Amino acid sequence: MNSSNEIYNKVHDHYGSLARSAQPANSSAIAKAFGYSAHELESITSDANLGVSCGNPLAIASLTQGETVIDLGSGAGLDALLASKKIGPTGHVFGIDMNKDMLARARKNQAQTPEATNISFIESKITSVPLEDDIADCIISNCVINLVPESEKPTVFAEMGRLLKAGGRVAISDILARKPLTGELRDSVALYVGCVAGASMEGDYVRWLRKAGFDDITIVDARSDLNVYADLAQGPKADISGCCVPSAATDSEGQEAAGGCCAPSNAVNASERSAMVAGIELKDIDVNEWAGSFKIFAVKK
Repeated sequence: MNSSNEIYNKVHDHYGSLARSAQPANSSAIAKAFGYSAHELESITSDANLGVSCGNPLAIASLTQGETVIDLGSGAGLDALLASKKIGPTGHVFGIDMNKDMLARARKNQAQTPEATNISFIESKITSVPLEDDIADCIISNCVINLVPESEKPTVFAEMGRLLKAGGRVAISDILARKPLTGELRDSVALYVGCVAGASMEGDYVRWLRKAGFDDITIVDARSDLNVYADLAQGPKADISGCCVPSAATDSEGQEAAGGCCAPSNAVNASERSAMVAGIELKDIDVNEWAGSFKIFAVKK
C-alpha cells in the first residue's frame, strides 16, 4: 500500500465491517489479556468491547474527577465509557473516530449507559481534530496511531500538543516495531489493518513527542503476547491465517468478521481476502518477533 488514501480506505473498510458485526466470542478474554480487569469490563455494556485492544491506556492515565479527556480512535466506546466513570459528571470525554459505523455503535452503547451523558463522539481523523486549543487534561488512545500512514503520524502528535493544556498528559497503548519490518511485511494489507505493518519504532515516537512539545516521555514494552488472538481461536478449524486472530463472529448478514486488533477481517469478499495474503504466509509469522504492545506516557511542557 503506497498512498495514504489506500491505507485509510483499507482501514475504514476493515473496522467498518467489525463495527457492523456481532461481538466477537473472545473479546472479553482478549481485553483481560491486555490489561482490563473483570470489574472494568462488567461495568459497561459488553457491546463496547470488540476485542481490538493492545493494552489499557486508562491504567496509566490517572484520570480524576472533572477532567477533560480526548480518546483518539474511540471505536465502539470501550475506553470512553470507562473514562467517563472516572471523571464524573463534571468532566467530559471527547471520542474521536473517522468511521461512521464505529461511531454509530459507540453512540448506541452510550445510549444504553444512562450516566454517560458526559461523552461526545465526533467524526474526524485524528490528524485534524475539530476541537479548540488547550482543551484537554489527558489524551488517551488504544492501538490506533499505528494505523495512521507513516507520513502523517507526526501530525497526530502535533495535534496532541495543540489540544492539551500545559501540564496535560498522553496515555497511549500502541503497537510498536521491535525491529525494522521487511518490505514484504510492510506491504501486507492484512498486517496493516491488523496494527502490525504500520508500526513505527520507539525512537520515532520519542522524536515526534519531543517535537510536539512533550517531556517526561516514558515508553515501556508491556511484554504482552500478541499471538494471544491465535491462541484463543476456538476449534481446530478456526482461521488462524492472520498474525493474531480470535474466533470469528457472525454479523447480521451472515458474514464472518474477525474481532482482533491484530487480525485480518474475514468480513471481506474473496478477491480482497486473496489480496490480503498475497506474497506472504501470515500464519507463519510470530508477531512477537517483529512488534510489541507498548505503554506510552508523556507530559506537555
